[in-house]
Amino acid sequence: MARNLKYTRNIGIAAHIDAGKTTTTERVLFYTGINHKIGEVHDGAATMDWMQQEQERGITITSAATCCEWMYNQKKYQINIIDTPGHVDFTVEVERSMRVLDGMVVLFSSVDGVEPQSETVWRQADKYGIPRIAFVNKMDRQGADFFNVCSQIKKILGANSVPIQIPIGIGDNFQGVIDLIANQAIIWDDKNYGMTYQKIPIPDNMKKIVNDHKNQLIEALSEYDDKIMEKFLYSPHSSISQKEIILSLRENTIKMKIIPILCGSSFKNKGVQTMLDAICKYLPSPLDVKDIVGINPINQKEEKRKPNENEPFSALAFKISSDPFVGRLAFFRVYSGKIESGSYSFNVRSGNKERISRIYQMHANKQNPVSKIGAGDIAAVVGFKDIKTGDTLCDEKHPILLEKIFFPEPVIGLAIEPKYKSDIDKMSLALSKLMEEDPTFQVRTDNYTGQTIISGMGELHLEIIVDRMKREFKVEVNQGKPQVEYKEALRNLVEHREIYKKQTGGRGKYADILFRLEPGNIGESGLTFINKIKGGNIPKEYIPSIEKGFKEMMKSGPLSGYEIDNAKVTVLDGSYHSVDSDQLSFELAGKLGFREAAKKAKPILLEPIMKLEVLIPEENMGDIIGDLNRRRGIVQNMKTKNNIKVIQALVPLSEMFGYVTVLRTLSSGRGTSVMEFSHYDIVPEAVMDNVIVENKNQNKKVKK
Repeated sequence: MARNLKYTRNIGIAAHIDAGKTTTTERVLFYTGINHKIGEVHDGAATMDWMQQEQERGITITSAATCCEWMYNQKKYQINIIDTPGHVDFTVEVERSMRVLDGMVVLFSSVDGVEPQSETVWRQADKYGIPRIAFVNKMDRQGADFFNVCSQIKKILGANSVPIQIPIGIGDNFQGVIDLIANQAIIWDDKNYGMTYQKIPIPDNMKKIVNDHKNQLIEALSEYDDKIMEKFLYSPHSSISQKEIILSLRENTIKMKIIPILCGSSFKNKGVQTMLDAICKYLPSPLDVKDIVGINPINQKEEKRKPNENEPFSALAFKISSDPFVGRLAFFRVYSGKIESGSYSFNVRSGNKERISRIYQMHANKQNPVSKIGAGDIAAVVGFKDIKTGDTLCDEKHPILLEKIFFPEPVIGLAIEPKYKSDIDKMSLALSKLMEEDPTFQVRTDNYTGQTIISGMGELHLEIIVDRMKREFKVEVNQGKPQVEYKEALRNLVEHREIYKKQTGGRGKYADILFRLEPGNIGESGLTFINKIKGGNIPKEYIPSIEKGFKEMMKSGPLSGYEIDNAKVTVLDGSYHSVDSDQLSFELAGKLGFREAAKKAKPILLEPIMKLEVLIPEENMGDIIGDLNRRRGIVQNMKTKNNIKVIQALVPLSEMFGYVTVLRTLSSGRGTSVMEFSHYDIVPEAVMDNVIVENKNQNKKVKK
């Protein structure tokens, strides 16, 4: 019998680093009966942080999926949870998980409030239209301020957020919460890991504050609910029933008009059960979200799929991971239909039909085999020979292409080589598997030096990759210094004729092309190729070879060998020889012509610019701003948060190596910073000469 999707929740837990995501997930697993003991992050025993690197560093690196059940209102709910990383280097893990979620719990630290990565996560959730609830964690900590965090969520994130709980006591005196809807206090039992709690009347000294916040909640709902507004204006508040408030709050949370705020302390086992109730109460089931929309690859028309097992099968692969025991696992979300183990599914990107050998319901890095999986579920499959993150899987008779997942470009590179010559093949295999798993990790060979360059989103990202190669694939590597992934761009329009002739006795080589090279369209990347050859001056079968030659040369620009970000080529004219011309001749003409034309097109260097947020004591402001100016930083904003000065600036990545150490020195160890990629910008001429010289010197060293 098909499961009722009304009682399914696909949710993510996301927040800034150190807000307590993994600790909260561990409590969820404990209270739902998945785990029989609580794993702590600080002990390196958290279930969801199953990678060795995660346990050692106390951070989440990969998004882990798990499935649990929770009884609410005498109904059993299935909750599929994805615990996402908080560190900006792994922001793609959050991005791709968001694509398949129906709802989200965003955690905030009651001491630190809305932090930079909280904003990033919030924006990502807005982009994918994900309804969410907020959970203010760490209420047991000194300096906790629940109401300050509530106002920050409103001001900084621009959310229409309303508390549906308020804390009883803060810091060491935090005892429990008051449920504003049910008008009662909930006090957790400190023994027995908070498994039991009491519901008691509201303490007399809190009745006024409870009444004020209850009014605010009803007032917020009345803006969107006419029935509640009528009762709010013309009847006593007691006439608005608990059921009416819950139904109205659920409807407006799903429409993203209201964000309910809860509070608690996951570490002290307080507030997690009520958060689970809120997930069931207010977050959407797969039936509450809009039907998934995709494109039919045959007729290019838009099609919809309903979350129903009787619809044609459609699913999106959002994560690939290598498991040492079962091989390559593809995590996917089923949007419609169902699929059984042993059956076949069609991959729209590759155009291949592949057999699904086994289906697993995931619990962190453990797998529970299941015979089938249906609409609204998240699972992992084994058996695919060719699958990538973002691939659409569907029924071959009813093909559909779901929206792709966008991944940012890597901004930092590192030259590596195996320590032992015998490990060359093992290193290639390890790199290809890691690239499959992580779309923001790229590998290329430097055309000048022949070195293997790995690129990623930050120093920590590459550090983890090198560490994983050593631990999981038993490959040790020597590595160079981290290098910025510059790009090159063209400024001028150039017309160029390239005639490629080679006579070596017998059949020769001949190709002649006239083309226009210019900067590409703003906002686009890669090569825009336009063919304007008329009258058969160049046969059609040679045109793809010309394009291939141009594309190949885009990988290595004329200034310093960095990739050309975007360009537009229009082939205008040319000629061929009936005997000597072939595809290779035209490909070589394209390569040589592009290189010569690019030199004349006034090439420039582009560098990654990072968005930096620095939190420091006020007395260090002058030193920090002076240091940022020396690093070519542009201060965008300065504000005060919790008696700490916050500086927001845009700074070139090339100037930021070793910044954490300098910041600690300048602020006597009290300053902290968070950095994420913003955009690419032109390198100033004075700096550009240094970059080119430095790159040439580096190449000479390697060649020696």
